[in-house]
Amino acid sequence: MSRWFRKRLRPRLVWITLLLLVWLLCSAEAVAGTLSDRLRQFPDWTTKPPVQTAVGDLAYPDWIAGTWQMTTTLIDLVAPLAPEIITPGFESNRQFLERPVVCQVRFVPERLRPSGFVSSLRASIRSSIGRKSSIVSDRAFNGLSLAKAYLGNVVKSVKVDPDNPNRQVTILSGDRQLESTVTQRAIEMPQPDRFVTSEIFQQVFRGSPRPYLNEVETTTAYTRLAGQKTAIAADQVTAIYLSPQDPDYFKASNQPVALYRYRLEFQPVFEP
Repeated sequence: MSRWFRKRLRPRLVWITLLLLVWLLCSAEAVAGTLSDRLRQFPDWTTKPPVQTAVGDLAYPDWIAGTWQMTTTLIDLVAPLAPEIITPGFESNRQFLERPVVCQVRFVPERLRPSGFVSSLRASIRSSIGRKSSIVSDRAFNGLSLAKAYLGNVVKSVKVDPDNPNRQVTILSGDRQLESTVTQRAIEMPQPDRFVTSEIFQQVFRGSPRPYLNEVETTTAYTRLAGQKTAIAADQVTAIYLSPQDPDYFKASNQPVALYRYRLEFQPVFEP
C-alpha cells in the first residue's frame, strides 16, 4: 500500500474503527468457557476464536429485552505487532480513551422487527407473553444511534438487508459507505445472568480510490446485575485483522493487529 494512499485513508479509518461497535451480535455454539477465557487472556490474543458459520440472527437472553441507555467507554487499546505493523487510525483513536459515549439501544422480539415495531416497546413485549419469540437487536436503530453518537451528522443512515440480518450498510456523507457482513459467530451462556458472544465479520469501506477491506472480531460478555444502578454491564474487545489484500497479511497471519477494549453499561429507559 503506497504512502500516499495510507495518508488519504488514515482519517477515514478512524470512522471505520468507531463503527465497529455497531455490531454487538453473535450466534452459534462454542465450547463452554472458551470465550470467557479469551477475554481473561486479553491482550495476549494470537489466533481467532472458535466460531461457526453465521446462520440467522442472534437470539439474546430474555433479560436484555427493552430500551436501554448504553454508555460505552474505550478503556484500553493495544497494537500487538507494533512497531512493525500499526493500522492507520490506531494512534488517532487514543483521543477516545476514558471518554464515555452515550446512546440508546433496543432489543425486541424478532417478529416485530423491522416493520412490526409498535410505538411502545413495553407494550409489544407484554403482548408477546405466551407466544415465544427470540429477542434480537433492532440493528438499524442501534447502528444509527451509536454511529451518530460518535460521528454526528457524518452518518446519514444505517440499512439492514431485509433478507439477511447479518449484512448492514452505514451511509456516510460524501458518497461514502461502510458495508459489514457477519460471516462467523459463537455464543456461551455459562450462567443464567451471563451471556458471552463472539463474531467475525468482513468490512468494506467504499468512498476512496480503492475500497478498503479488513476483518473484525467482536467478543462481548454481558452480565445482568441485581440491585445496582447499572442493570447490565459488558466487557467487549474488538480485534482488527488484515485482509488478504494487505501486503502485511502473511506477516500478521491470524494474529490481530489492533485491539480495542470497551466497558459497556446499560440502564433501562422507561417508556410511558
